Amino acid sequence: MNIFLNILLYAQVALCFFCLYRVIAGPTIPDRMVAIDIFGILVVGICVIIAIITERMFIIDIGIAWIILSFIGTLTLAKYLSKKKLNE
Repeated sequence: MNIFLNILLYAQVALCFFCLYRVIAGPTIPDRMVAIDIFGILVVGICVIIAIITERMFIIDIGIAWIILSFIGTLTLAKYLSKKKLNE
């Protein structure tokens, strides 16, 4: 089972590089936003896999905090791109 988790971990890291490429070379801003969201989801997946491998479950808390900050950042960026004030 540990080999399977290691393969999953390497696959997640490889997919993170694809997302970073899309963030840098994305043709439009919405493409970059989606890539940042997917990157955040992949980071949470990496945190969960590392927590399972090392048997330290506090790492999942780091993943939860990451996804909450990612969600708030996405909402803020979407409001900014729609040219509305943040309090609307």
